[in-house]
Formats: sequence, C-alpha cells, structure tokens
Amino acid sequence: MPVDGPLYPVNLIVTGRRVLVVGGGRIAADKARGLLAAGAIVHVVAPSVADEVRALGVTWEERAYARGEAAGYRLVVACTDDPEANQAVFDDGEAAGVWVNAADDPDHCSYTLPARLDRGRVLVTVSTGGHSPALASWLRDELGDRLGDEVDTLAGLLAEARADLVASGRSTQGRNWRSALDSGMLDLVRAGRLDEARQLLRASLHPADPPLPDSHP
Repeated sequence: MPVDGPLYPVNLIVTGRRVLVVGGGRIAADKARGLLAAGAIVHVVAPSVADEVRALGVTWEERAYARGEAAGYRLVVACTDDPEANQAVFDDGEAAGVWVNAADDPDHCSYTLPARLDRGRVLVTVSTGGHSPALASWLRDELGDRLGDEVDTLAGLLAEARADLVASGRSTQGRNWRSALDSGMLDLVRAGRLDEARQLLRASLHPADPPLPDSHP
C-alpha cells in the first residue's frame, strides 16, 4: 500500500559504498544504472541475470537471494516479482538496520525512490509516497521542460560566489541569496551573459562590502 505517513527526504551519498540489487531484469538494470552513476559499488543477485545488467559492469551472481546477505551492504534494492523474496530481503534489512527498497512493492520498503530530474549540480526529486508514480513522473517532466542546463551553470556561479566569500573570511550567512536569484540572474545565464550575471550576484550579496577580486573573468 502507499505510504500514508510523512516522508523524511534525504540525498544518500553512496559513492564507494556497497549496494545489493536483488533481481536481474530490466528494472534491475535501471536501478543499477542509477546507483552506478552515483558512484555505488553494485552487486546483483538473481536466478537469471539479463545481458542488459551484465553489460553495466556490475558484479553479479545467478542464484537466489540467500537469507541474511542484506546485512553485508549499506543499501538494498529488490527488483523481483516474487513476494516471498521481497519479504525475505525486507526482513533481513530490518534485522540488520539496512535500508531496503522493493520496486512497486511499498509494503516491503524502508525507503522510496522518487522521480528524479538531473541537471548537473542540480537534482530535483518528486515523490507521492507511492500514491501515484505516474503523477510523480509527470511532474518531473513538467519541471524538466522548464529547467534546462542553465540551472547547472547558475549553481556554478553561486558556488563561485560562496567560495569567494569563504576565502576572504566573510560569512555566507545573512547574505541575500534569494534577492540575487530573484534579480534576473537566470535570464542572463540563459542569454549567455555570465559576466553580467556575476556582477548582479555580487551586488546583491554584499553591496556594502569592498569589492571581491575578479578571479573569474
């Protein structure tokens, strides 16, 4: 059943961490691909592992899930159509304190996977708690039509400004970042006028401060 209680959103850092994918078909390939893109070390276990999964460069074994093996991983994704297997993975995860997601089986999930939109340094996620994955995907696509690669460039400009403040010993707190973002910066970025966008950002963040060195010509 869908998740009726409130969800606590997080972005997990899985780089260099072991993740188990139970299942070897198309959905398993999709999940493994996303995990690999985030830097995870992925191992796949399934009675049959499709060529699409093998081609990803993950390690894999063609066998059934072994009770208790979820405990050896930081995160587990179950992509099987076997309720008993999903139950076993979930129970093992709960016993070992390992987070488990079962694709299209919210009763056996301790975390859910939202629809995601990647724009470089910007990640936007949409979740309905399992009530309507179709709505989550639709909203993700609606946002995707409005947000192009320019938001990644904008994130880079903001990171530059933040690094400049830190390097000069000035606090990043109390700066009017929202005013800077509302000032038309994104339109300037879309037009390729990055120098003007930087100047507008600096004027918004520290109008009374001495000017920062122009280290980004």
